Amino acid sequence: MGMRDFLSGNEALARGAWEAGVRYATGYPGTPSTEILESLVGYPEVDTHWSTNEKVAFEEGIGFAVAGGRALVTMKHVGLNVAADPFMVFPYSGTNGGFVVVSADDPGMHSSQNEQDNRYLARMARVPIVEPGTPQECLEFMRQAFELSEAFGTPVMVRTTTRTAHCKGRVSTGGRREVPPVAFDPDPRRFSVPIYGRQLRPLLEDRLGRLAIYAETTPFNRVSVTGRPIGVVANGISRAYAREVLPEADYFDLGLTYPLPLVGLLSFCRDHETVYVVEEGDPFIEEQLRAAGATNIIGKDLFGICGEYSPERLAEAIDGRVFARALNTSIPAPSRPPMFCVGCGHRTVFDALGQLRVTVAGDIGCYTMGALPPYEAEHLTFCMGASIGNAIGLLRAGVKRSVAVIGDSTFLHTGIPSLIDAVYTRTPITLLILDNGTTGMTGQQPNPVAGYDMAGVDAPVLDLEALVRAVGVKDVVVVDTWDRSAIRRAVLSALAHDGPSVAIIRGPCQLLPEMRARDLEPLVVDESLCTECNACYRIQCPAITSGPHGLPTIDAAACVTCTVCQQLCRYDAILPLVGNGHAVPSMPDPADGGER
Repeated sequence: MGMRDFLSGNEALARGAWEAGVRYATGYPGTPSTEILESLVGYPEVDTHWSTNEKVAFEEGIGFAVAGGRALVTMKHVGLNVAADPFMVFPYSGTNGGFVVVSADDPGMHSSQNEQDNRYLARMARVPIVEPGTPQECLEFMRQAFELSEAFGTPVMVRTTTRTAHCKGRVSTGGRREVPPVAFDPDPRRFSVPIYGRQLRPLLEDRLGRLAIYAETTPFNRVSVTGRPIGVVANGISRAYAREVLPEADYFDLGLTYPLPLVGLLSFCRDHETVYVVEEGDPFIEEQLRAAGATNIIGKDLFGICGEYSPERLAEAIDGRVFARALNTSIPAPSRPPMFCVGCGHRTVFDALGQLRVTVAGDIGCYTMGALPPYEAEHLTFCMGASIGNAIGLLRAGVKRSVAVIGDSTFLHTGIPSLIDAVYTRTPITLLILDNGTTGMTGQQPNPVAGYDMAGVDAPVLDLEALVRAVGVKDVVVVDTWDRSAIRRAVLSALAHDGPSVAIIRGPCQLLPEMRARDLEPLVVDESLCTECNACYRIQCPAITSGPHGLPTIDAAACVTCTVCQQLCRYDAILPLVGNGHAVPSMPDPADGGER
């Protein structure tokens, strides 16, 4: 160990992968995993890029690892659902080079549509699970996970949770170890023809048995016993929470949580009067301990199964006491409901959809906020790429005025097959592809429509119109995302079409560097013309607030001159700020059947 750095868990995972000699890394952005690849792209020795979805990323990683190199694949917990097919199959053949997949789970659903514990998926796949709890462990466990993968010829899951991924701490770092690739033997009996899987299945169980023996002595797990009556079995960051609340207890710290060291754990339970099992998510450890015969354990019945753990939650559950914290929380934080950014092009889309009173099948992205006030114009949201299939189902069930909304990145992720199905089944769906040139909700990561890769190097731009036409859609239009009237007309035209229709609503995300760099004249409210009709408030732009005289006012520092409020004002009371010599932005045609 040479240097010490202040790193987040995700940054430490990236550093650990680099130190382990990883040469290939890919994944799909999703909180809380995104920063791993964003950190790793800074290491030139690693070929790092975003894939179009998690399944593609996983399969690319398989190819690299089977060829003998060390590969890392990263994703959030629901991303592993997309990659579940290769995840379940790969363990049969095993790997040549080290292969690690990071599953970043999200207890508390901070930025996710479910609370999924992927330890169960790993157990189903017979894949060992490593769970770091500190940034230092993130680095060390990542390095060791590649050693474990190659020692047993198995893919390994490194599971983190939100706090582990985003907490920060001092980390001792080292140098990179260059690992020579393992020679690739293209053996079809191992890597091809599923019928050979019957021969591989017993070998998979044998490997799992050897891993169970390894689990009893692995340095991933640590036991501290001093004869106290209370014991704690904990994993990941839950270990830190438990130590704050029960500093005097004995601890069985689990870093390898599958397979579990059941012999050691049962001995630990026998040596203590009471053992608390502290684990965020489902009772993965607790269930296995109970099944193995442990009777003196206390877990989910006390701590609960839903949401994220904390020292306060554990303390209140154990003895009802209020856990003392240095942070003063007596002053409540103001309410901050989620909303679109200033000038976001999605705002016009959902304003128009709300006015048209259509049923909207939404998808995963910033535009999910279209379901919230003041729009409340998104009625279904399930998972990545589901909107088009949902809309097909709605239409076939008789819900005629149904619209699917999907982002550019999500469309490429898992939306294309459903659009093909709409064409094939001749279902007259109306699809809006919100093309803002980026993967916006996770932090403006590039995708195939962006024109550059994650290293900032120019890349081919995918032609969305050509792609949509290539799958058989005849009715395709492109609309400016800030032209509310044109959006409304496009939706009405698509609804009247007797086949699948696609409107590509195009306009760059306001948070992209090129948008931030623009020097445009901000808009202001002319109080002499304002009638207090409050139409401009309807879009709930954060830059528009109530002024000192009760009239709406526009924050000139926040305004990005998207002109949407200007389009809504019937009295031409919203004008460019004059005086800097910039051109006045033109307004789209407001002729939209009386709505403006």
